[in-house]
Amino acid sequence: MGRFKIYQQSCADVTVVSNLFIDEYMKDANDAQLKIYLYLLRMMSAGQSTSVSDIADKFNHTEKDVVRALKYWEKNHLLALEHDDAKNLIGIQLLDASHRDGEASVSLAPVVPLPSKPEAPTEKGDFSKPAYTLDQLKEFKNNEETSQIIFVAEQYLGKPLSPSEIKTIIFFTDRLKFSEDLIDYLIQYCVGKGKKDFRYIEKVAISWAEEGITTPKQAAKAAAKYDKTVYDIMKALGKSGVPTKAEADFALKWSNEYGFTQDIILEACSRTVMATDKHRFEYADSILTSWYKKQVHHKTDIQNLDEAYARNKNSASKSACAARSFNQFPQRSYDFDALEKELLSN
Repeated sequence: MGRFKIYQQSCADVTVVSNLFIDEYMKDANDAQLKIYLYLLRMMSAGQSTSVSDIADKFNHTEKDVVRALKYWEKNHLLALEHDDAKNLIGIQLLDASHRDGEASVSLAPVVPLPSKPEAPTEKGDFSKPAYTLDQLKEFKNNEETSQIIFVAEQYLGKPLSPSEIKTIIFFTDRLKFSEDLIDYLIQYCVGKGKKDFRYIEKVAISWAEEGITTPKQAAKAAAKYDKTVYDIMKALGKSGVPTKAEADFALKWSNEYGFTQDIILEACSRTVMATDKHRFEYADSILTSWYKKQVHHKTDIQNLDEAYARNKNSASKSACAARSFNQFPQRSYDFDALEKELLSN
């Protein structure tokens, strides 16, 4: 196909992105990091403020994801984070991308003001991915031990790794401190679930690092918690990706502690999806806890509860209607003494 020009109609409402950012920084950043940086530029150009929780809600990330992305850009000297004495984030300064080493960086504007409430504490470790250089990439590929990791990963994935994917492997060994055996198990585990996207693999790796997992045995034990039951529940509630600990705890409570079969849990999930778009795990938990207290064991028990509820509702409606009808009749007062004398005289 021939080459083509790119042009647009004039528009005053624009956000300017540095060419250096597009040429040098964009290729190594993941989706969350890119979205959050561009959103900060947008808010800065509009002179508006935001917060970690607002950004998390807008892009459907956790606050930890947002904080990790901010730390990633801080490591790359594209922004500076300002904190108060209590370590709460009170401001962000976007820096000039042309200062590659962070020297004499130019502050463009504060973007995030003092939040109305303190930010949630961040994770204990710093699991943001550094921007590795080409020299580091070359050294990693030429190292006999680490080159074996690349070879194993390529066998599992069935393709050569891209430079970006190799940098992610470096991240596993350098920042997450994963052993060769653990990386082997990590990729095998994700590929076994049909997930070959390195962004997914990276999310799983970070979740393991946050849980303090350092061996394949520990990883296998953690993975057992997130078995098919958990992922089926996630899917039924319209969730995707790796379950959070809270989500997995809910799912395991319903199946292990309450002893519900999968069909009962999925019925609660179905009712939840029809009822609400928010806090679905909490809503489903309220349904299943109610069924647990009422000793539901089979779907027929749920049907009986539904029918009893409908009968009670219908009975209550009839009682209310009868009460309204009774109150519509005119009320009379009688002089019983006079009535008695009249009856005796007859």
